[in-house]
Amino acid sequence: MPSNPLDPSRVCVLVSGGVDSAVLVWHMLQQGSEVQPVYVQTGMVWESVEREWLNRFLDAIPDPRLRPVRSLSIPLGDVYHDHWSVGTEDAPSYDAPDEAVYLPGRNIILMAKTAVYCALNDIQRIAIGVLAGNPFPDATEGFFLGLGQAMGAGMGTQIRIERPFGGMHKVDVVRLGASLPLHLTFSCIRPVGQQHCGNCNKCAERQRGFIDAHVPDGTTYARQQGLA
Repeated sequence: MPSNPLDPSRVCVLVSGGVDSAVLVWHMLQQGSEVQPVYVQTGMVWESVEREWLNRFLDAIPDPRLRPVRSLSIPLGDVYHDHWSVGTEDAPSYDAPDEAVYLPGRNIILMAKTAVYCALNDIQRIAIGVLAGNPFPDATEGFFLGLGQAMGAGMGTQIRIERPFGGMHKVDVVRLGASLPLHLTFSCIRPVGQQHCGNCNKCAERQRGFIDAHVPDGTTYARQQGLA
C-alpha cells in the first residue's frame, strides 16, 4: 500500500512498440508528467522483436522525466491455447477486419498487474493509447472508468485510467508524432526477423495511418503491398 503522498505528476504509460503508445509516452512528457513506461509480457509471438524496437525508440527521445521501462509478466498461453497470437497459426491477413485481431480480455490483464505495480509504487495514474473507433468491449470509456474504480477500491488506493487519445484516430496520432522517430516503432503481429511482415492486419493499419496523415513512412516491410 502507498506509504507516501501520491504525486499527481507521475504516470504509468502502458507501452508496446507501436505508434500509439510511443507517441503517448512523448505526449505525457510534453504535458509535464514523470513517465514510467510499463511493458507487460503475455507470451505473444511478436514480443521479443517489439521490445527491441521499443528500447530503440525510447533511447531516441531522452528526457530526465522518462524512467527506464519496467517489464511485468503474466503469460496467457494457458488460457489462449492455440490462439494465433501465441502459436504458429497465421495472423489475421492484410485485408482482415479489425475484429479479427481481438485478444480476449487483454486490457483487463494488462491493467490488473499494472495497477498492482502502481499501488506498490505510489502512482495513481495509468495512461493507455486506446483510440477512437476501437470496436472492442474492453476499450470503452465506461469500461476503464469502472475498472479503475474497482482496482483502486480493491487495493485501498486511487487508480485513474486515462485515455488521452480516446478522441483520436491513427491518422491523428501519426500527425501528432510526425517529428518523432516513428520508424523506430513496431506494429507487426507476425514479424519477419526484425522487420514488419507487411502482410498482416496491423501492418495494413500502420501503412494507412502514414498515408492518410501524409507523413513519410520510414518503416522497412518484408513485403510491400503497394497500398495507396
